[in-house]
Amino acid sequence: MEVDVLLDNVKRKNPGELEFHQAVTEVVQHVAPFAARNPKYRKMAILERLVEPDRVVMFRVAWLDDNNNVQVNRGYRIQFNNAIGPYKGGLRFDGSVSLSILKFLAFEQIFKNSLTTLPMGGGKGGSDFSPKGKSDMEVMRFCQSFMTELARHIGANVDVPAGDIGVGAREVGYLFGQYKRLRNKFEGVLTGKGAEYGGSKIRPEATGYGAVYFAEEMLKRNNDGIEGKSATISGSGNVAQYAAEKLIQLGAKVLSLSDRQGTLYIPGGLTEEGLARVMQIKNEERAPLSVFCDSFEAEFREGQNPWSINCDMAYPCATQNELDENDARTLVENGCMLVSEGANMPSTPGAVEVFEGSKIMYAPGKAANAGGVAVSGLEMSQNSQRLSWDSEEVDRRLKKIMSDVHESCVEYGRENGHVNYVAGANIAGFVKVANAMLAYGVV
Repeated sequence: MEVDVLLDNVKRKNPGELEFHQAVTEVVQHVAPFAARNPKYRKMAILERLVEPDRVVMFRVAWLDDNNNVQVNRGYRIQFNNAIGPYKGGLRFDGSVSLSILKFLAFEQIFKNSLTTLPMGGGKGGSDFSPKGKSDMEVMRFCQSFMTELARHIGANVDVPAGDIGVGAREVGYLFGQYKRLRNKFEGVLTGKGAEYGGSKIRPEATGYGAVYFAEEMLKRNNDGIEGKSATISGSGNVAQYAAEKLIQLGAKVLSLSDRQGTLYIPGGLTEEGLARVMQIKNEERAPLSVFCDSFEAEFREGQNPWSINCDMAYPCATQNELDENDARTLVENGCMLVSEGANMPSTPGAVEVFEGSKIMYAPGKAANAGGVAVSGLEMSQNSQRLSWDSEEVDRRLKKIMSDVHESCVEYGRENGHVNYVAGANIAGFVKVANAMLAYGVV
């Protein structure tokens, strides 16, 4: 099938799902020429099958707030492809959640999980419920109601959700507790659990650390390193916090973080003490970043993003499509040499085009932020074996996985002395899944 025909079919069958269209287009434009050179993929309609999810589960979530008022939200689980292992992907609780966003995330997850080399398929889920402003009891009641339906569709060898935006240790604990009550099983059905009940060390750090480790591999390939370089980071959640932590440890100067209110600019660079304060503000006080300026020398730029700040490296770690074409041009013109995506699809198609055209080192999220799901996979392994590895062991394995992901991208992304990491990630992720699908026949 021609690329245009395939994309037209996707848009026709999934009307209005713009984020999903974007994700499919980005993958197909790189994978289709590769598949065309390999008749086995074309003959068995691998791409046409790959863009259709195995199933989409959508359900009502009714719960009581603290005033005993009935609230109703919508829950989802997208089980996209399990050719190489159980469905694996996070749960997102946020008011922006829609079918389109979850389908794009689940589709991206197929390739990301494949790149890790671990046996995990692609899935994603969540709800338009937001934990912000809710009491612990309200969050607990929502999570229990959500899991009452979700439990029918998941299992340690079927589908293993994790956390994502709005789903941290608290939410995972409530979800796992309800699953255990319903199924009368203690099994590795959720990852991101607390260390006391089957969680893995450095799981909270893994996505942010992984984005930095991937950047480190790109720089090494160019006989360079992170030490002494300046970095801008967007976001101030889990991924951004730990990307900042690892950058500081490696000797970089972290100039920014951001939230929905604006950008925190730290001209002198974020210190370990400053980062500890950011974590307190965001994880405990759940307050805006602007509060940081009360205690530390910094400037809060309301309503702005970090991409106008001069830097050597940029780490978009907030959300999808946060960095547009103009932002990308500004970064490149200001001398940014590397972009490593900690979020999922944070750059718009126009921004990606600018990065690829400028030949800077640009790592797409499906490669650069694979560290989170990689350690989730390691958590699954530990749960299966009833083992618990120490932080050093998990970190060693994470670094090795990110190095292997980088090498796979290089192998399939070489272009006239330059590495196109977008093409490399898409093709490398596709090959493993496609070969498994061929082995199963038409199913």
